[in-house]
Amino acid sequence: MDMKLNMATFVLFLLLAIFGSTQSVVIDIKKFGGAPNADITQALTKAWDEACASTTATKIVIPSGTYKMNAIQVKGPCKAPIEINVEGTIQAPPDSNAMNDAYEWIKIEHVDFLTISGHGVFDGQGAKAWKENDCGTNQKCKKRSLNLSFNFLKHATVRDITTKDSKNFHVNVLGCTNFTFDGFHVSAPADSINTDGIHIGRSTDVKILNTNIATGDDCVSLGDGSKQITVQNVICGPGHGISVGSLGKYPEEEPVEHLLVKNCTLKNTDNGVRIKTWPSGPGTSPITDMHFEDVNMVDVMNPIIIDQEYCPWNQCDKKAPSKVKISKVTFKNIKGTSKTKEGVILMCSSGVPCDGVELSDINLTFNGAPIDAKCANVKPLITGKAPACKA
Repeated sequence: MDMKLNMATFVLFLLLAIFGSTQSVVIDIKKFGGAPNADITQALTKAWDEACASTTATKIVIPSGTYKMNAIQVKGPCKAPIEINVEGTIQAPPDSNAMNDAYEWIKIEHVDFLTISGHGVFDGQGAKAWKENDCGTNQKCKKRSLNLSFNFLKHATVRDITTKDSKNFHVNVLGCTNFTFDGFHVSAPADSINTDGIHIGRSTDVKILNTNIATGDDCVSLGDGSKQITVQNVICGPGHGISVGSLGKYPEEEPVEHLLVKNCTLKNTDNGVRIKTWPSGPGTSPITDMHFEDVNMVDVMNPIIIDQEYCPWNQCDKKAPSKVKISKVTFKNIKGTSKTKEGVILMCSSGVPCDGVELSDINLTFNGAPIDAKCANVKPLITGKAPACKA
């Protein structure tokens, strides 16, 4: 195992040394007619095609200014690393119908060694779409486009840029390996619907670092197959918190394992750190090795929560318990203020009770007094200061 890892690291360094030994080729979108206040859909597509065909590392530059862009899909495999440097603001059409039914506004897939950098903004202009969103009552609702979709990338970095007012999720990471977000920003109002900040699914070794997420849904959400995920130095709020799940709704789901959430702050969120699974669902893949450490809560509704009866909009039957096994979960050094007296809720499945849950140094208050803990189908190990469970 170690030998394979070392060999992979050696090959990565070798490739970076080879591609980094010569200066990157720079492609300004102006070369293809990309100009401020104009539509750059075709200009960026042509710039990508040229960069992807290059045998030398290439940087695509989108200079300062405001640009329009419709749905775009670019993909590899490419012959050398590519960096997209965004300094301007790129705006999606405000009308969802103008997106030609694209579920992703910007879709990048099957690329190795991709970097997106700069201080630019991807503006989804989602206000109109939020008002039209009826998915809470209509299971056949029209899907709105998400801002950034990264599918099957390896060795990717997104740093310093901002995604703003997406019509749906801001970022979706699917089937990726070794993906880092650093200094990233997500911005949307608290009442924006279904605007998860970063959603991860079936991906390994994803890091979210030094990032600010303000949105109307989960700041970070982990779907099935998420493994070796790190969320560190993240500020979340408003939003629904940092969530594992929801899981268990579908039979073909993959396990979720090895999560570290550390040195994060949650402000005025509906939840803090949360694991959620559906009751009565067919999914049985386990959730294990989840660690939440050194987290500061500021007026959070449910700071610590395991909810195995998650059923939004009454879309399920709670008569049968969740089949998802949750184990090896630690909540350590969690402090701050709760908006509810029951600041710790551990509602595990009666069918597969939680194992190996630990509460350590939990210092949360409600109106100045210590919070309570409500528990079912779990016997947490309590170390240091932490509330005792009540039924």
